[in-house]
Amino acid sequence: MLEAFENHIQTEFPNLKEHAFLLACSGGVDSMVLLDLCFRLKLNFSVAHCNFKLRGTESDEDASFVEEHCNELNVKNYTTDFNTVDYVDANKASIQMAAREMRYAWFKELLAKHKYNCVVTAHQANDQLETFLINLSRGTGIDGLAGIPSKTATISRPLLPFSRAQILAYAHTKKLRWREDSSNTEVKYLRNKIRHKIVPLLKELHPSFLDNFQNTQSYLSETSTISKNHIDAVRNRLFITENDTTLISTKELLALKPLKGYLYALFKPYHFNAWKDILNLLAGMSGKEVVSKTHRLLKDRDHLLLQKLAPEVSKTFKIQRSDTELKEPIGIKIRAVDTVAETGKHILYVDQKTLKYPLVVRKWKKGDYFYPFGMQGKKKLSKFFKDEKMSVIAKENQWLLVSDDTIVWVIGKRADDRFRITETTKDTIKFTIEK
Repeated sequence: MLEAFENHIQTEFPNLKEHAFLLACSGGVDSMVLLDLCFRLKLNFSVAHCNFKLRGTESDEDASFVEEHCNELNVKNYTTDFNTVDYVDANKASIQMAAREMRYAWFKELLAKHKYNCVVTAHQANDQLETFLINLSRGTGIDGLAGIPSKTATISRPLLPFSRAQILAYAHTKKLRWREDSSNTEVKYLRNKIRHKIVPLLKELHPSFLDNFQNTQSYLSETSTISKNHIDAVRNRLFITENDTTLISTKELLALKPLKGYLYALFKPYHFNAWKDILNLLAGMSGKEVVSKTHRLLKDRDHLLLQKLAPEVSKTFKIQRSDTELKEPIGIKIRAVDTVAETGKHILYVDQKTLKYPLVVRKWKKGDYFYPFGMQGKKKLSKFFKDEKMSVIAKENQWLLVSDDTIVWVIGKRADDRFRITETTKDTIKFTIEK
């Protein structure tokens, strides 16, 4: 196995021979074999062990075991403790998901602090099969069936071609020591149930099932790559990004066949999973939206608008007096002036006596209206926005300058006629949007 592993590193993971890396080691047989293989090949690595404090003294003994073994080999070792139960309670996550999130966050910190090239984990062929069956049972696309990637930008998994049987045989041949995690025998966890109950039945049905599965998954992975290249090309053609918003033509989306398959592939990277809602959005009214944990997708006339979710901003900002500056949500300089000079959409002159302080800068709300400068009568802001052909997102991002709950200025768009300069104006206030 050592020779096969060395050849695999040579052809698929040259980065592990050229750069220092971090090896994740639980103390179990898979990670202890990986540690031994990397040590025998004289690769430059350090070890990282996570103690999740879930099995009492057994967890502490695992940490001590890994530390002692690293000391024997003179390999640098990092160990950290996690209060997993508190994390689960605070984040409403499963134990498995909590452990995964915490360990990879810690690995990321170590990579950044010590300049390691990547994290190397001991995932092997049986893990790949179990993940495939888990994803299949939950429902997935081709990416889920293609399985665990052998490498990403920060993670390498060089043991994936090797089975649990090969790893155990190597461990026994080399007389390696390892720790058995007692929780691995508990079938209350889905992965363990698949490992101990379903996989043995599959192997009983076909002794070479694992080999056949690896071949099948290799084909799936290649098909997934072809599919990804095509979807990327479609996305590059249809997704037009302007500032922080991406516009997607609903007409061009509807022309894609099969539509559901394209919607899944195009929007999955943005963490959408309400596919029926997205399908309905295409024929829905402007203003309708679907939200994922990271993005929002809005219908606006002939387009869908894709936008990353931003932290909620305070809805009101006060201006206490003239001769001051507003820093947020937009920069506005307020000054008393003697004459009206330069004009433009970024400048507003008003009659001082028409203002009541504090002035407020806020977003628009349903029912807002104003008397547009240069026009007769009042107009609802919703109608003004429609006439201006403003998108849903542009309307949401529009700020208003308000005096005593009366709109003074649709900032950067149009002033209210009631605050204009007249022949009787004695004191003039100038508002300037700072660019």
